[in-house]
Amino acid sequence: MKKVLLIIVILLLAVLIIPLIIALFVPKYYSVEKSVTINQPKDQVWDYVILLKNQHNYSVWSKIDPNMKTMFRGTDGTVGFVSAWDSENPDAGKGEQEIKAIIEGARIDYEIRFIKPFESTAQAYMITEMVSEDETIVKWGFSGRMAYPMNLMLLVMDFKGRIGNDLQTGLNNLKQILENE
Repeated sequence: MKKVLLIIVILLLAVLIIPLIIALFVPKYYSVEKSVTINQPKDQVWDYVILLKNQHNYSVWSKIDPNMKTMFRGTDGTVGFVSAWDSENPDAGKGEQEIKAIIEGARIDYEIRFIKPFESTAQAYMITEMVSEDETIVKWGFSGRMAYPMNLMLLVMDFKGRIGNDLQTGLNNLKQILENE
């Protein structure tokens, strides 16, 4: 009986300890970038994407809950502007996104602060690059950190793939909006 109990204890410890050891070697940081070419002049694309409120028209995350409450602080399109959301839907949760830096006509940096269902902070950006007078590449990137031992989820969930798919869908929505104006 003592041998059986000892084996059970060793197996339980192994089941608990092995994932923690593996998590020590799993990266804690992730980043994803997607892009789309939009058949519009760069200035027109920039004037649309600089306004954070416009993300509600093309972002997959903004469409998760049609009853989501949104709040805004500051002047849209300027550093310090905050777009906040609150939803009873756990897939949408609660959080806010703030414009942290702008390189006029080229890049917008955001900080995304998730509050519910879990607390986390991520960085995001949008870049516009002229291809020709009537073509613009838009790049949308997202990066973050998963603390130990939660970083183990990066192995079992296709986190980068899910975020990447959402970014690409959002960019495709943006393309459709801007090319059909």
